[in-house]
Amino acid sequence: MAEAAKTAELTCPSCGEVVYHGEGFCEACGHRLSEDAEAAPGTDAAASPEGGCVGCGTGTIDDEGYCEQCGLRQPAERDHVEVELADGTAAGASDRGRRYSHNEDALALVRHPGGIAVVVSDGVGSSPHPEVASRTAADTGVEELVAQLESGADPETATRAAVMRAAEAVAALAESESSAPSCTFVSALTVPGSVTIGWVGDSRAYWLPSVPSPEPAGDPADTLDMGPAARPSLDGTPRVLTTDDSWAAFMVAEGALTEAEAEAHPNAHVITGWLGADAEEVRPHVSTFTHDHTVPGTLLVCSDGLWNYLPGADDLAAVLDGTGAGPLAAARALVRRALDAGGRDNITVAVIPLPPTSPPTSDPTMEHQR
Repeated sequence: MAEAAKTAELTCPSCGEVVYHGEGFCEACGHRLSEDAEAAPGTDAAASPEGGCVGCGTGTIDDEGYCEQCGLRQPAERDHVEVELADGTAAGASDRGRRYSHNEDALALVRHPGGIAVVVSDGVGSSPHPEVASRTAADTGVEELVAQLESGADPETATRAAVMRAAEAVAALAESESSAPSCTFVSALTVPGSVTIGWVGDSRAYWLPSVPSPEPAGDPADTLDMGPAARPSLDGTPRVLTTDDSWAAFMVAEGALTEAEAEAHPNAHVITGWLGADAEEVRPHVSTFTHDHTVPGTLLVCSDGLWNYLPGADDLAAVLDGTGAGPLAAARALVRRALDAGGRDNITVAVIPLPPTSPPTSDPTMEHQR
């Protein structure tokens, strides 16, 4: 017997919450709704008229972002953010999700003359002002990556310096030892012939080849600090390029639990490494992978708001295969998949197809998107 069709619910194009015909604004985030409420996600939130409420137009907005007159939550700049390099060679998206009232993730995407650099940072929700920590880490990290490259540093040196500089900047935000904003950090740096990943925490980087093959891939932890001859290649195998700084990963590495047992434990996603004044010692992981451009694919950098729902590289690759468009469409599709699965955390993704179109090396001007 054929299954009955279910009418699709209309959703807010900014936050994904259910809306209804005739509503002027989303009750969840305050986004001004068009006549077609099924518009694609990513539309900019409406600005408050002359500083007033986007709903009633007259109410005063309190410190928490709610109208004191009608109670409507006002749209925040970081609720949903999309960035794209001008020529479309890389893009990213960040969304606050369905559970949290603020987006505590941050994304910085930069093109340099030799390739692309990106940083994704996830604010630790149990710390004060996590959104400030993540923004500081992303901006500081990507700026240091570029500065190091311009000074002649190799990608691994630049990556280590960027992580440590971001760590210093986040630590400086603390008002006291007991009040320390904190965040995770993951960066990706592409240069001709290779990709260098740096990370602290449980935000991840993935390699998603366009034409996957079944060859087994090694553990990225085995590639840390190896010389060029020993570096693995980004081949036809979808894989995660990072290893989580988390309780679950530690227990599996120690042989105390299987991966399934560790992931089912309440402490599974407790992180064991982060940036912040309360971090005992920041130990950046750095790994470089060669890429000879014979196997095209996508470099994906994301926060756990995405990979909690799609942890497997094969699953992520399947989503990309279904987009059939450029990196911005792919980023939107991945965010939408996480929202449709529950959106219980902030979601941030950056999509960098490899090989990207190389920018002119004669022009030192770099384009920043944040």
